[in-house]
Amino acid sequence: MKKISILSLLILFTISACNSLDEDPKAFIAANNFYKTTEDAEAAVIAIHNAMNSGTHTLYNRLIQISTEMATDDYEAGPRARNAHVRALSNLTHDASNDRMLELWRQSYDGINRANIAIDNISKNPNLNSQKDQDLVNEAKFLRAVLYFNIVRWFGNVPLVLHETTTLSAEALNVSNTPEAAVYAQIETDLLDAEALPVVQQINGRPTSGAAKSILSKVYLTQKKWQLAAEKSKEVIDSEVYDLFENYADVFNVATKNGKEHIYSAQFKGLSNWNGNMLASTSAPTSVPGIAGDQADALHTAGGLFESFAENDKRKYITFATQYVSPTNGQTYTTTPHFNKYFDPTTPASPGQSSKNTPIIRFAEVLLIYAEAANEYQNGPTAAAYEAIDRVRERAGIPLLSVISPTLSKDDFREAVFEERRKELVFEYQRWFDLARRGSDYFVAKLKAAGKTNAQPKHIHFPIPQRELDLNPNLDQIPAWKL
Repeated sequence: MKKISILSLLILFTISACNSLDEDPKAFIAANNFYKTTEDAEAAVIAIHNAMNSGTHTLYNRLIQISTEMATDDYEAGPRARNAHVRALSNLTHDASNDRMLELWRQSYDGINRANIAIDNISKNPNLNSQKDQDLVNEAKFLRAVLYFNIVRWFGNVPLVLHETTTLSAEALNVSNTPEAAVYAQIETDLLDAEALPVVQQINGRPTSGAAKSILSKVYLTQKKWQLAAEKSKEVIDSEVYDLFENYADVFNVATKNGKEHIYSAQFKGLSNWNGNMLASTSAPTSVPGIAGDQADALHTAGGLFESFAENDKRKYITFATQYVSPTNGQTYTTTPHFNKYFDPTTPASPGQSSKNTPIIRFAEVLLIYAEAANEYQNGPTAAAYEAIDRVRERAGIPLLSVISPTLSKDDFREAVFEERRKELVFEYQRWFDLARRGSDYFVAKLKAAGKTNAQPKHIHFPIPQRELDLNPNLDQIPAWKL
C-alpha cells in the first residue's frame, strides 16, 4: 500500500499555516491548503490504513493480540513475553496503568482523528466532488466505524469524536464519555454510508460494499439485533461475491491472499521496509529446540483448544504446528503445539517478515454470523442456519451438524456455533470479543474453567487508561474498574 505519515501531513499543514501572521494561534491545521486534488484526498485515507497496521506494534500488527487475546482462555504470555504489562493481561491482573491499554486507546483515536480529518476536508471541498472523492469519504467512514467498533467493545462508554481537532482549547480536547448506544448508532450510520463503496476495489486491502455489510452484520450481532444481523449477513451470502476456499490452507497462503473468501484483511508484505506480519514471529518457536520454543504468544494449554479439534479436522494442523524446522541447521524438532497460521515458509529465518495477511472479516465468519443470528431471532435453528454452519464444517472435513445433531435446541445450537467460531477463527482477533459479548457470567465461567482464576465480571471491558483520565478531567472510568 502507498504510505504517508501523519508527520508528513502535519509538516505540510504547519508550513501552510506559517504563511500568514493572521492565522489563529490555537489552530494546528490549515487543511484547505492541502486538500486540492483527489491524490491529496487519497493520501489522507491511506494515512488511516497506516495507523491500523503499518509498523511492528500497530493495532492489526500484533497489538490487539498482545492486548486483548492474551486475556482469554485460548492464549497466554509465552516465555519471550517478558513485558510485565503483557503478563498481567495474560494473568488478568492488569489495571488502568497497563501500557497496552494506553496503546489500544492512543492508536485507535489516532486512526479516528485521521479519518475525521479526511471526511471533513474531502466533504467540504467543492473541488473534490467526483465519484472517486465520494468513495474516499465512504472508505474513511468504514475505517472510522471499524476503529470505533473495537474501542466501544473494549472500553464501553468512549468519547465519540466525529470532526477533526483544529484547536487546542479545553473544550475541544476534553471530551466526555458517550453512551455505548450512541457510539453504536454512529458506527451503523458510517457503515450504511460505506455500503455505497464499489463491490470490487482495484487495489487490494481497500474496503468494499461487501466489507461494510459484513462488518455491519457483526455490529448488529454484537448488539443482539438478531433479525438485522441475519438479514444483513444473508445479503452478503446471497450476493455470491464471496465463497469459501475449497482448501482451508488457502485462507492463509500468500499466493491466494485477497481471494474469494477474504472480505477485508490487514495487508502485509514481508521483507519490504519491515511491513511483515509480526504474529508469525511471536507465535513460532525460535530458539529452544525440542521445547515449546521462545515464543511470546503461547497457546493456553489449560484451555483445551488444541485437544478440542478432532484429529481429522483439516484446520488443526494449519492452525497449529507440533514440529519446528530450524532455519539454522534444517533439522526438525517436535514441540508442544504452537500457533502456525501466519508462519510464512518463504521467510523462515525472519518469521516477523511474514507476508500473510490477517483477516479482519472473511466469508466463513459471515456464514457463522448468519447461523447464530437466525437461530436467535427464529427461536431455534432453521434449515438455513444449519446449512450455513455446515458449509464451514464441510470444508473442515468434519461431520455435518445437520446429520449428527439435526434437532438441537436454541441454546445447544448457539453453543455449537460458538464452538465452531472458536475453531474456525483461532488467532484472528475474535475470541475475546466473542467471550465478552456473551456477558460477564459466561466470560468468567469460561476463563475460570481454563484455570485463569483471576477472572472477574469487570474483565468484559478494559479499564480506560489512567493517563487519559489524568489528562482529561471530563473522562470517567468504567464503574466496575473504580472498585
